[in-house]
Amino acid sequence: MLINGGVKMIMESIRKAIEFVHPYVPGKTIDEVKTAYGLEEVIKLGSNENPYGPFENAKEAMIKEIDQIFMYPDYEYEKLKEILAHKNYLKPSNVTLSHGAGGVLETLAKAFIEEGDEVIIPTQTYGLYREISIVMGANVIESPLNENYTIDIEDIVAKCTDKTKLIWLCNPNNPTGTMFGEVEFESLLERMPGNTWIVMDEAYIEFSNLAKRIDTIKYIKQRKNVIVVRTMSKAYGLAGARIGYSFANEEMIRIIDTVAEPFNANRIGLAGAIATLTKDQEIYESRLQAITDERKNMSRELTDMGMICIPSETNFVFFETGLNASDIGEELLKRGIIVRPCTGWGYQEAIRVTVGTKYENKRFLEEFKTLISKSFDRGSRS
Repeated sequence: MLINGGVKMIMESIRKAIEFVHPYVPGKTIDEVKTAYGLEEVIKLGSNENPYGPFENAKEAMIKEIDQIFMYPDYEYEKLKEILAHKNYLKPSNVTLSHGAGGVLETLAKAFIEEGDEVIIPTQTYGLYREISIVMGANVIESPLNENYTIDIEDIVAKCTDKTKLIWLCNPNNPTGTMFGEVEFESLLERMPGNTWIVMDEAYIEFSNLAKRIDTIKYIKQRKNVIVVRTMSKAYGLAGARIGYSFANEEMIRIIDTVAEPFNANRIGLAGAIATLTKDQEIYESRLQAITDERKNMSRELTDMGMICIPSETNFVFFETGLNASDIGEELLKRGIIVRPCTGWGYQEAIRVTVGTKYENKRFLEEFKTLISKSFDRGSRS
């Protein structure tokens, strides 16, 4: 253990911005909860994973790739870029890969942000944007969500200055599951400073209503200051494989690749991603439909219990309980259900719950209904 003098010496050596960075706090693991509460079964609905992955062809491809793990990826790396480019009507030169979407985001922060630059981030959104921006010395300007729990584009426009280097946007947004539309997006593009870039994190885009999606690829083809970030972790069921990717104009992709580490995607993940996109599309579509159907069912049942569910375009449901969310989360853990209380985003009475399998969702709803009816005084609802 370091004594105080040792801590002080370390803090004097590292970047000053690190003092203001909060480490990422992941949701509890199944093993942690089993050990803590002596449980045989634990259902994890706190990290927005796809419970149906990996799909069969992806699994087979990843197992076969183990024999090649001693070599850096080569053909598979270029092959996945070609597949993603073709699927999105782009060129391979418009695509770059990384260790999950988080790897892309960190590379973008390193590529863009210098000490004193401003970045604009919605207050209630994915926390990594804030932390990687602070590490690079940025001045973080926050923009609260509006009364509909949606990113407030007008507020972001009002906060733009000639120092605004990046605008980090998660659409659909995490943790609320809401989306803003193309009209608002075009308004932002037209009114933001010419040296500002938008990072559009579309990690959950596959779960959204097609009619509500922004055609972000169009803006890349038009050479707008837009970088789109996506992932194989959510809809494609490969969270543990850590494959993220981004789209941008060719010049920007070259810059990103220059800053990124070499071979920044692993062979097994690449094999799984290629098989998922080329051989597992039928089962992927089926499971995607199952998740969106279950999302509707979950929202309806929670609403019937008196919860306020925010319409979701993701694989999770965000809802206001009128009760202390941390207390509910802890009580659900004792019952073997992991959810995400949203207190860290300032929503003291809100919970985010991942849509799991039909069985997992049924278990959650049963335990939650029992909990709010027996363990909490309904008169305490605000």
